[in-house]
Amino acid sequence: MSVFTIADLHLSHTTNKPMDIFGPKWENHTERLRENWQSLVKPEDTVIIAGDISWGMRSGEACADLEYIEKLNGKKIIAKGNHDYWWQTMKKMYEMRDELGAYSIDFLFNNAYIAENFIICGTRGWFPESNYGPDDEKIVNREAERLRTSILEGLKLKELYPEKEMLVFLHYPPAYANVRCERICEVIHQYGIKRVFYGHLHGAQKSRLIYQIAGATTTLVAADWLGFTPLEIK
Repeated sequence: MSVFTIADLHLSHTTNKPMDIFGPKWENHTERLRENWQSLVKPEDTVIIAGDISWGMRSGEACADLEYIEKLNGKKIIAKGNHDYWWQTMKKMYEMRDELGAYSIDFLFNNAYIAENFIICGTRGWFPESNYGPDDEKIVNREAERLRTSILEGLKLKELYPEKEMLVFLHYPPAYANVRCERICEVIHQYGIKRVFYGHLHGAQKSRLIYQIAGATTTLVAADWLGFTPLEIK
């Protein structure tokens, strides 16, 4: 059994948001994603989806996109992205999931999961394009505490399974070029996280990616960056 990750599926089965307006690489991306996913991921595997799941603005508009994910192989653990406006409380999301019968889906939010040799932690994060303002500080402090909460839940699991590696999944990158999210990086460093996976960046320049920060290796897993193919975590 294997563990995979990918981010930024940007599904829009009930909303008018064609992704090919962002370039030819996005043409027929849902079909290409399904084909690549099904050829690689087995039913017993796990896939962590690091945000930007659906363009749906409300939960009802995201249902068809969750049904699409449910039909893909494997167990899925999904996190919130900056475009996931349909995201609600955990109680409401699990009620929606259960109404759909999408039992292969779980939500990463102030919690942690076991997936094979790994403990899965994470949050959305925050990454403004320029200098932080007062509103940014409020958000980034909240997201840093959510990450801490998730990691603390992961540490409880690690007491039971000390051999398993703790991984962090963010939607926003902890750093890109000369911009660094200090509060998120502080939490990553404090708890000795060694690997971080993130999405959000489209059209990223390799020369501006940050591959090591806060003692961790960081990996971009946005769907278009991966050619719409989930990345296996070794």
